[in-house]
Amino acid sequence: MSKVAFLGLGVMGYPMAGHLKKKGHDVTVFNRTKERAERWVAEFGGKSAATPAEAAHDQEIVFACVGNDEDLRNVTIGHQGAFKGLAQGAIFVDHTTASAAVARELYAAAQSQGKGFVDAPVSGGQAGAENGALTVMCGGDPEIYAKAEPAIVSYAKACRLMGPSGSGQLTKMVNQICIAGVVQGLAEGLHFAQSAGLDGEAVIEVISKGAAQSWQMENRFKTMLQGKFDFGFAVDWMRKDLSICLDEARRNGATLPVAALVDQFYADVQKMGGKRWDTSSLIARLARKP
Repeated sequence: MSKVAFLGLGVMGYPMAGHLKKKGHDVTVFNRTKERAERWVAEFGGKSAATPAEAAHDQEIVFACVGNDEDLRNVTIGHQGAFKGLAQGAIFVDHTTASAAVARELYAAAQSQGKGFVDAPVSGGQAGAENGALTVMCGGDPEIYAKAEPAIVSYAKACRLMGPSGSGQLTKMVNQICIAGVVQGLAEGLHFAQSAGLDGEAVIEVISKGAAQSWQMENRFKTMLQGKFDFGFAVDWMRKDLSICLDEARRNGATLPVAALVDQFYADVQKMGGKRWDTSSLIARLARKP
């Protein structure tokens, strides 16, 4: 078992850190809102720290799951960032969905200080975090990844090194690009079924046994048909992720017409008041009266 820290106790980080503690790791947590860190300690044990640097002190591995590139820079190389407390030979594992550029930047900073860095974004949402069943896609050096993997699997059903620094973030971009197209297709299919007077649930019961089947279909069709979206992966977060994808595509020359279009559809959902709705709320946009 390892001495570890976890920075960021949001809807993902809170249960992920909890799984580390349940697996027997010695866990120190940090969160910008102190009360949430105190609640985590009351629930799981361990201890909390006042700053990322303090949390990282004397740890073998420090994990983070924060909001975006700038949040990540703040908790790593900021004024009281974790890199100031992280010892030589220790490892920083970042679960934030961020840009490949910031992953490479922090990898280089860690290397220059004799520390390890792994970019390790996750897929599986809040339910996956709570159930310890996330998919983790990693970028970094094989020997550093090998040291971190036994702790990562505390909350993962699948974990794989995809290549050098930044490869985890690039793989997560592929994940989000695919999801965007699938959710829009499902929204259009269900909207068509309703407009045609079909029984939506009966339609899904049939087509989900064939080539149209997807995770989104299995897990979101009922709430989409009911118009319920107050849960899950927020539209604001998806737009942030798609922005990262589209920025990277401009750099590498990839063409993403569907992702770009769906991003604009999500902008419409935001204007409808759906910033915090689940991504499956694309169907609400189609159901609007002209």
